[in-house]
Amino acid sequence: MPQCEMCGAEEASLTTTKVEGAELELCSSCTDFGTEVRDESTSSGGGKYSTSSSTGKSSSSSGSSSGSGSSGGSTRPRDMFDDMDEIATDYDERIREARESRGLSQEELADQLNEKASLIRKLERGDTLPTDEVQRKLERELDISLVEGQSSEDADWETNDAGTMTLGDVVKRKD
Repeated sequence: MPQCEMCGAEEASLTTTKVEGAELELCSSCTDFGTEVRDESTSSGGGKYSTSSSTGKSSSSSGSSSGSGSSGGSTRPRDMFDDMDEIATDYDERIREARESRGLSQEELADQLNEKASLIRKLERGDTLPTDEVQRKLERELDISLVEGQSSEDADWETNDAGTMTLGDVVKRKD
């Protein structure tokens, strides 16, 4: 008898449910934690797990059919994270460099943004991510973008051959 992937309860029939971006086979009591997924074809068998990218970055050049081939080129359903902008990984450096190039101290920038200086310090150390409101204020005041753009790091992840890169191809070891 199949087991619920959330609570482990054994039940005769499980429902495919999307919970925080992951599709799980859940019992009737756990399906309230997510949204029921309607499968186009449940007879393919290997459609539950996929080797395609699930990082949230949408890139049309990476190929959407890098899975087992049984998907037939279908795309995954859109969710709320597809429309969200990603904060750049070097947002802390961008804020610090823009502030220093304008000759402002952290306290002066905080006053201009009507925020606390401790928040600016935490942002520049990378200890906290800016809220949407603070991000807009920083971008407007410092004339910068904190959104992840196409950089040389991202270009390493893109390939025209679907499925030819492995994690070992892109990992940099710290020895």
